[in-house]
Amino acid sequence: MLTNDQLSQWDRENFFHPSTHLAQHARGEAPGRVIKTAHRVHIVDRDGTELLDAFAGLYCVNVGYGRHEIADAIAEQARELAYYHAYVGHGSEAAITLAKMVLDRAPDHMSKVYFGLSGSDANETNIKLIWYYNNILGRPEKKKIISRWRGYHGSGLMTGSLTGLELFHKKFDLPLAQVVHTEAPYYFRRPDLDMSEEAFVDHCVAKLEELIEREGADTIAAFIGEPVLGTGGLVPPPAGYWAAIQKVLDKHDILLIADEVVTGFGRLGTMFGSEHYGMKPDLITIAKGLTSAYAPLSGSIVSDKMWKVLEQGTDENGPIGHGWTYSAHPIGAAAGVANLKLLDELALIQNAGTVGAYFKSAMQAALGDHPHVGDIRGEGMLCAVEFVKDRDSRTFFDPSDKIGYGLAGALLSNGVIGRAMPQGDILGFAPPFCLTQQDADVVVDATVKAVKAVLG
Repeated sequence: MLTNDQLSQWDRENFFHPSTHLAQHARGEAPGRVIKTAHRVHIVDRDGTELLDAFAGLYCVNVGYGRHEIADAIAEQARELAYYHAYVGHGSEAAITLAKMVLDRAPDHMSKVYFGLSGSDANETNIKLIWYYNNILGRPEKKKIISRWRGYHGSGLMTGSLTGLELFHKKFDLPLAQVVHTEAPYYFRRPDLDMSEEAFVDHCVAKLEELIEREGADTIAAFIGEPVLGTGGLVPPPAGYWAAIQKVLDKHDILLIADEVVTGFGRLGTMFGSEHYGMKPDLITIAKGLTSAYAPLSGSIVSDKMWKVLEQGTDENGPIGHGWTYSAHPIGAAAGVANLKLLDELALIQNAGTVGAYFKSAMQAALGDHPHVGDIRGEGMLCAVEFVKDRDSRTFFDPSDKIGYGLAGALLSNGVIGRAMPQGDILGFAPPFCLTQQDADVVVDATVKAVKAVLG
């Protein structure tokens, strides 16, 4: 107990936690949880409390916890070659193998993979490559990036700007001027309740066209979007959305970045969300599912179209001036190789599709008629329950009531981790792909108990 108390003190005095109420944590008013071990879909803290992690960390431990195959691959790589840089054509067997494995799974028109460490730095890379691309093509004015409100693309300067959530802008002097935002494809929050999905898609397209007209197509370089909105509410797009958006981008010669940090490598029950929705991206952002978070690694997958221009740029200007010390880190790459092998060998992507569909169906059956449940949605191994004060009028709770946080706390007291999503009273679920139907039933039962405790 003394060790635990000392660790708590060290935590408060020394550790700067991300996305945390710093003052409350430092005062010990909102103590965190020190995780000791984990297996499959469960984590265990230092006090021995076992919890079913129905959010897979931060929707990233896709293959589940405790996979010795990945741990062994990391250890073997560390013993053989812990590090060497990837500058000036250097590489490791693991990084080269992983690049081949990624491209074998990516859409056919993709050409190369640049490896980084996080989804944030991958999207920073994407924006730099797009600006470089347009400079090489003699279009120095074509630099603005269109993102969407409620999208999440990182928390750096540029990537925090791309993110369309207030928390990531407030008091940080963001967004930067090169980023503009358009309508989120969030049908439940449509401006007119009488709108059909088709009419709402037309509304989203009209808002995008208005933005392009206002800013000037000759100033807009790219559009970035998650195939399914992640942190903004776990929101699948309405039918026909991506096909309609793609037409607008093609018409105005605007590149498409598919941010697949959440959806890449199976989260939707398919390898990539881009193919799931028929998108034709020029860049694909990958991270979480690349290694199932067993080691930090991200990537920017570059299309044939863009790669040809990047090659031209180096012929004209010499080596490309972009790189990280840890780009294509051998240990991360080894984790990625082992992770992708496991996804195939254990048929985990197929399981994400089938058990994910069961999970959403079970949640709808259990809570679909509750007077404070406005929407239950999901795709693959993603599910969200959105709560409202009145479902008929779609009246939302006052944010100060913090209903979502209360529900997440009640869920935790029933042994299950879900996430209170920002800017709404939304419980989000994104379990590991090895979730079983029995596990899903446990999550649904705990959610029902939490709703009853908080909302009756």
